[in-house]
Amino acid sequence: MSGQKPVTPSPDGLAESVKATKTRGLPPVHLWNPPFCGDLDIKIKKDGSWSYLGSPITRFELVKLFSSILKKEEGKYFLVTPVEKVGITVEDAPFIAVDFDQAGVGNAQRLTFTTHVEDTAIAGPDHPIRIVFDSETDEPSPYILVRTNLEARIDRKSFYRLVEIGTHHDGWFGVWSDGQFFPLIASQALDD
Repeated sequence: MSGQKPVTPSPDGLAESVKATKTRGLPPVHLWNPPFCGDLDIKIKKDGSWSYLGSPITRFELVKLFSSILKKEEGKYFLVTPVEKVGITVEDAPFIAVDFDQAGVGNAQRLTFTTHVEDTAIAGPDHPIRIVFDSETDEPSPYILVRTNLEARIDRKSFYRLVEIGTHHDGWFGVWSDGQFFPLIASQALDD
């Protein structure tokens, strides 16, 4: 009987599979639909750090590699290669937007965000900013869409910088980027 041995997912195996594809830029994970191989005990914590079996993954290049094969489907996160698909846990958003560059002013400005794994996204129609308010504390958590279904939580210092450059528009206080206005809070809430 000649059957294939089932694939046992491992971080090293995933890394080798991705390296074997030798793509420039981000791998085409949207084209990869391998069979689900099970879950790996990999977690992306709220602060953006990664761990495996409870131990921190401290090699930046490995975190960056894994982040390049991240995919979200039906609310679940996976690391995907051409031959494997494994589930992982994400506490909040998989990325942290740690900074942004501002070019231009007013409604002609462009905000380019950079994540902790060196992805960039220009806030605009394809990369919207959204705010979620904690139901208990009313504290805002801002996010920007970085890739298909994958968001970055905008860190506190960057959010404060957004507030500094914000403006009022149609009853909202927010920011412009790439021709689109992103509301942060209702203008009247600032008056209260």
